[in-house]
Amino acid sequence: MSFVLFFRGLIGVLVAFAITTYFVTHSLWTTFIQTVICAVLLQIGYFLAVLFLVWREGRKPKGATNEAEAAKAPGDEARRLPGVPRSPHR
Repeated sequence: MSFVLFFRGLIGVLVAFAITTYFVTHSLWTTFIQTVICAVLLQIGYFLAVLFLVWREGRKPKGATNEAEAAKAPGDEARRLPGVPRSPHR
């Protein structure tokens, strides 16, 4: 996910959260504090998700870059999908 998409989503969620919090509490100060706490928690969650994706990418075998390439037979020109048999009309 790109940062721009994440940022737009973050702002949208925070605006919706702030509006809802204001209608529930009727307090600008409480709305501001809770929205800042929500923003920090969302940022921590995003950071942990990116950290997990980087960690998971580092655990892949060195030879295969993706599943389609890993399933490709030696000398096979076209990429094959895993679990799909070859056509007899080749």
